[in-house]
Amino acid sequence: MPKPVCVPCQRFFRPKRNAFSWVEGMPVGGSDAPPGTSHPERWKPYKLWNSDMWECEGCGTQIVVGHGHSPISEHYMPDFAERVATFHAELQVNDC
Repeated sequence: MPKPVCVPCQRFFRPKRNAFSWVEGMPVGGSDAPPGTSHPERWKPYKLWNSDMWECEGCGTQIVVGHGHSPISEHYMPDFAERVATFHAELQVNDC
């Protein structure tokens, strides 16, 4: 896979950290929650993913790429919360 490109800096992103764990969120109660960080209380954990973090050495922008086809765990699984804690998920993405 070619390296991702930072358009504003016209540079390649470089690997910063492998095995970066993060959580995909889902709206609470099927609400019309706005994506992103404006109303995090309207989102709850949904799926646990493991990916790689890359960074542009020009501007410092970070991206998370390279996740597999399936999550590590999902919210309905009995050990979901434990797996999120074990994998030290550092980010929740609130978007659908």
